[in-house]
Amino acid sequence: MEHVNTGTAQNVTSAETQKVLRNTYMLLSMTLAFSALTAGISMSVNLGGGAAMIMSLAALAIVWFVLPRTANTAMGLPVVFLFTGLLGAALGPMLNRYLSLPNGSEMVMQALGGTAIIFLSLSAYVLTTKKDFSFMGGFLFVGLMVVIVGAVGAMIASYFFGVDISLFSLVISGAIVLLMSGFILFDTSRIINGGETNYIMATVGLYLNIYNLFTALLHIIGATSDD
Repeated sequence: MEHVNTGTAQNVTSAETQKVLRNTYMLLSMTLAFSALTAGISMSVNLGGGAAMIMSLAALAIVWFVLPRTANTAMGLPVVFLFTGLLGAALGPMLNRYLSLPNGSEMVMQALGGTAIIFLSLSAYVLTTKKDFSFMGGFLFVGLMVVIVGAVGAMIASYFFGVDISLFSLVISGAIVLLMSGFILFDTSRIINGGETNYIMATVGLYLNIYNLFTALLHIIGATSDD
């Protein structure tokens, strides 16, 4: 009897995990499409950098203070779309800047393609092997804090002391690519192994991985371009 009950519990757990995974990828695809739409609108109206910064800060406030309180309620989905829509719109000025360059469209497409290849490859690896990457959590958190502190320090040095941080910013972008790749493994593994049971929070995690990966790749491609 105990053996039967254990098997049933495992089947239920597996079914729940598959449901979270399915809902996560469905919502992720919808939020990415919505972000593309808001980015297109932002580009068409020539949104300014200041407005984009305000949108980014508003999105951060939402993910830190609002989303954790609404993820398990009916308001969770509208909040997620508001969050991703703001971040998508905030990309407008940067995309317009790159697209104004001689090979700008190629750079953007390369960044999009690179992001898709990295995300799909790493996700497929975790989904196929079902390996547990939870051990990477501490390392990734420390790495993220180092990158944030380094980026803030570089901006301060550039603003107040006129220090050229172009090379350092390229290094930071490379570190972000590695970190986001690690977070894709970590976050996907948490879903597969039952560490994340809320598909809204799971979606936000993967969305941020993709978003940051794309912007970092675009910066690297733009900085290393011959034009």
